[in-house]
Amino acid sequence: MSSILVVTEVREGKLKQVNREIFTAALQLGNKKNLSVAALILGNEINGLIDEPGKYGVQQVLSVSDPKLAKYSPDCFTAAIVEVAKQKNPEMILMGATNMGKDLLARVAQALDTALAQDVTDIDVEADEIIFTRPMYAGKIMAEVTISSTPQMATIRPKSYKALENPTPVTVEKMNIHLPKPLVVVDEVIKSTGGKMDVTEADIIISGGRGMKGPENWHLIENLAEVTGAATGCSRPVSDEGWRDHGEHIGQTGKTVSPSLYIACGISGAIQHIAGISSSKCIVAINKDPEAPIFKAADYGIVGDVFEVLPALTEEIKKTGQ
Repeated sequence: MSSILVVTEVREGKLKQVNREIFTAALQLGNKKNLSVAALILGNEINGLIDEPGKYGVQQVLSVSDPKLAKYSPDCFTAAIVEVAKQKNPEMILMGATNMGKDLLARVAQALDTALAQDVTDIDVEADEIIFTRPMYAGKIMAEVTISSTPQMATIRPKSYKALENPTPVTVEKMNIHLPKPLVVVDEVIKSTGGKMDVTEADIIISGGRGMKGPENWHLIENLAEVTGAATGCSRPVSDEGWRDHGEHIGQTGKTVSPSLYIACGISGAIQHIAGISSSKCIVAINKDPEAPIFKAADYGIVGDVFEVLPALTEEIKKTGQ
């Protein structure tokens, strides 16, 4: 039976939320195409992770354990996945469209001489052909693409699928992989945004633009984020100015997000930023300029001064206990 291989992403000893969403996507596609699903876990000490895919219906886990895989290294991870793919010959390889996923599967696709659909929001089957839907031209259109080479490969945008729990026993196969030398191995990763929620996995995001006028006013964003359990984001000019870390930059050249609620504060709405938030379920814009382009993308708009609206909104949410 042909298979779908889901390459998992591990951060700080845990599987990222996007993996669970892709397990669900892969199983739904597998049912349509009569394909089995296997989860590939790469790392060093990964025994505590091997049961996780089974919570979401994946029955087979392939594990590759090596000290060289303790931290994400493009060279080492690419070599390992390519070797697994050659041994298992999957029909499809999927991964999350995170910074790591888009970087890694692009390398794997090149090594396997196959095509890759990046930042996919939906996978369907029509006339026995697999159709990948992905945004193009800064999100102005949604394109349906097919891949004729094998294995077919895609990265799936976080929040495109809802993770569905379906506990099932798993069988684990420890893969015997030989990593060739020389390879560049990452020895240490220094975090610059320690402790902050990743915007690509957040369900609510409060984001600020140049309308916030400076980093000294960001407490207004953070206060609202605290009472709503949200992550904080920003537009590119804000990160370029050094007001916020580049890890919070949302847009075409930053991170693509798909939260249930996105609140844009003092963001004008350049097309590059809209491209990064177009998959949000609900967009709320706060801007004192009624002609700001952000209102064309928003589901709800508040025309007003962010320095007046944000404190008032924060206080009202505190009163409701939401």
